[in-house]
Amino acid sequence: MGFKENLRNELSFQNMIVKELAYKSGLSKHTIDNYLTGHNSIPKADVAVKIAQALNVSVEYLITGNDSKCAESARLRKILNILKKLDERDLKTIFDLARSLESSAITK
Repeated sequence: MGFKENLRNELSFQNMIVKELAYKSGLSKHTIDNYLTGHNSIPKADVAVKIAQALNVSVEYLITGNDSKCAESARLRKILNILKKLDERDLKTIFDLARSLESSAITK
């Protein structure tokens, strides 16, 4: 995924609207909207830093979807984003599967 998708996912993960990110970063809503729609693919370094700081993530994470310092955190974020899209029945199935895997890992 690219900057646009990672930014969109992070906003969703944090349940943050563009207007709030604009306020926290000191950037205009229009500027952030441009990154979300792809009119500007990747911001200049200083702008990327402002966005990352406002979201409390690394610039590396926004650009690549990975963070070498927090690989586990990035992986968990991706899983949580998927889980947010599932209905209650599917979540129960995932939970039961995870419990089963946990049990089998303990006995090994």
